[in-house]
Amino acid sequence: MRAAVVTAFGGPEVIETRDVPDPVPGEGQVLVEVQVADVIFVETAIRRGGHGKFFDVEPPYVAGSNLGGRVRAVGPGVGTDWIGRTVVGRPANFGGHAELALLTPDVEVPPELDLQTAVAVYGDGFTALMLEELAPSMVGQDVLITASAGGMGLLLIQLAHRTGAHVIAAARGDEKLALSKAQGADVLIDYGKPSWEKLVLEATNGKGAGIVFDGAGGELGATAFTVTKDGGWFSAHGAPSGNFAPIDPAEADRRNITVKGIMDLRADSTTTKVTAGDVLTRAAAGDLKPVVDKVYDLDHVADAHRALENRTLRGKALIRISSAGD
Repeated sequence: MRAAVVTAFGGPEVIETRDVPDPVPGEGQVLVEVQVADVIFVETAIRRGGHGKFFDVEPPYVAGSNLGGRVRAVGPGVGTDWIGRTVVGRPANFGGHAELALLTPDVEVPPELDLQTAVAVYGDGFTALMLEELAPSMVGQDVLITASAGGMGLLLIQLAHRTGAHVIAAARGDEKLALSKAQGADVLIDYGKPSWEKLVLEATNGKGAGIVFDGAGGELGATAFTVTKDGGWFSAHGAPSGNFAPIDPAEADRRNITVKGIMDLRADSTTTKVTAGDVLTRAAAGDLKPVVDKVYDLDHVADAHRALENRTLRGKALIRISSAGD
């Protein structure tokens, strides 16, 4: 089979399309003919050799996490009735950017949801619903969302807007802010300009935001923390700047701010009860509408990584592997 292989830690140029052996489903696994796969910012950091304490992967490895496609074969312990079903899921250790991949079967794509939408919403939607469950009620709250024009930021805007929250979207540039507005943001702030945090205070009558979803990390995230209301809630889940927002626990305690981090969003450590079925059900109901900017083919996965790193995407990028049966 053909696959996008990360041949070494480094820049996007280390990704090569190669012929590799077909995977064989083991106990509890299914073999999927991949049609569409997701690509998210954290994959670019892993490709560079970052986030080693969170992801145990060494090159060469097949890139790609969330994927969707048709089940071709099943391993021991899996009913043959899974064969032919269209599913979405996340491989145990990447491998989604390939013609074939292994999944633990979890959820079938409902007929009212097209596969591209299912794949686009699966990963970001999971995280967005986890954050919705972890956060206090957004009803009547000032909600600040940084990196608001990313795939997950846009979903968070939709969820907050649906509750009637006062949604403050922070991103870089007019195009990203316009996209944020289209999803329901009430206040638009360009954090590429100096003293942007003062605009957050103006938008909240000097109190600061009661809930902050920080998808930017680094210095931007640290600044967002300064305009979190005392007694508020802050999620430091994004790190496109290279690091999660550096939050001083003593300062958070002094201001009585609840801080959540990436460990609260990991499947092995989260307290949330969100399931894959929940994500697809909410998407089918129209609660989560992923915004797809560009779709690349298997030979241009490196270009998708470049677009993510250069911040040129307005929403999500996907990888189209095959159109068979879609």
